[in-house]
Amino acid sequence: MIDLRKMEQFVAVAEALHFHRAAERLGMSQPPLTVAMRRLEADLGVALLAREGKRMLGLTTAGEAFLREARETLRQADTAIRTARETAAGRSGRVRLGYVGSALYGRLPDRIRSYRAIYPNVDLELREATTAAQLTGLQEGSLDVGVVIPPLTETEGVTLQSFDHDRLCIALAKEHPLAEQETLVVADLADEAFILWPMLEGRGFHLQVIRLCTNAGFVPRVVQEAHGMHAVLSLVAVGAGVAIVPESMQTFRKDRIRYRSIVEPTAAFSLCLATLAPSPSASEFVKIAMSTDP
Repeated sequence: MIDLRKMEQFVAVAEALHFHRAAERLGMSQPPLTVAMRRLEADLGVALLAREGKRMLGLTTAGEAFLREARETLRQADTAIRTARETAAGRSGRVRLGYVGSALYGRLPDRIRSYRAIYPNVDLELREATTAAQLTGLQEGSLDVGVVIPPLTETEGVTLQSFDHDRLCIALAKEHPLAEQETLVVADLADEAFILWPMLEGRGFHLQVIRLCTNAGFVPRVVQEAHGMHAVLSLVAVGAGVAIVPESMQTFRKDRIRYRSIVEPTAAFSLCLATLAPSPSASEFVKIAMSTDP
């Protein structure tokens, strides 16, 4: 096997066509360089340098071919070393980020912009998914970081950090009779058809909505479940039912939906960053996401 050092020495000799000048460039004395070139030729079994006595005339045809390949090999080796170091430092690679739909209406977009500005060479993949799907992605290795709504189940090894805060509000189609009221309470929805998402997809959010309704004296009559908050609100927009949704999403389909605040303290909820054995680049994303800088 020919090591990279011998290739580097050969390239210096081939470019200088002079042992003494090549040795100076390499920071070594001439005799060891001469010996190294003879050993290289012996290892390859071909003459690389055309000589006349002790005088170097140039490169042989084999030497010219080896020079082209040696330059490319050294370039690739340098790239490999630099890539490994950049990846270990979190400055290159890939971060696969999952998030619940409402996260894009909070501080997440600013954190994404900050990360991309600092680490432009990292491929940041964004995937909207429910909390349950994100936990599966973390455990199966198809996600690096998640933005989820607690409480969570089956979280062995998963690290959670409080990331953002939101509240729940009432959403109903603008044609709905209750939409004429500027103020609503959860109890006003007792006789309404509800759009909700499955508990298996987001246990924390689902149970919080059910708890708000039971505290108001009724069990919600769920007529349809939708996977994802945008799907829930799209059904509300066409009058399929009412829903209790994150307040941060009040700009979604505002031409078709009316939103009303819920004042109860239990309407508040948190979003967390979830990780499981994050890569260096994912760890850097978490560090920037958790930063208090604007």
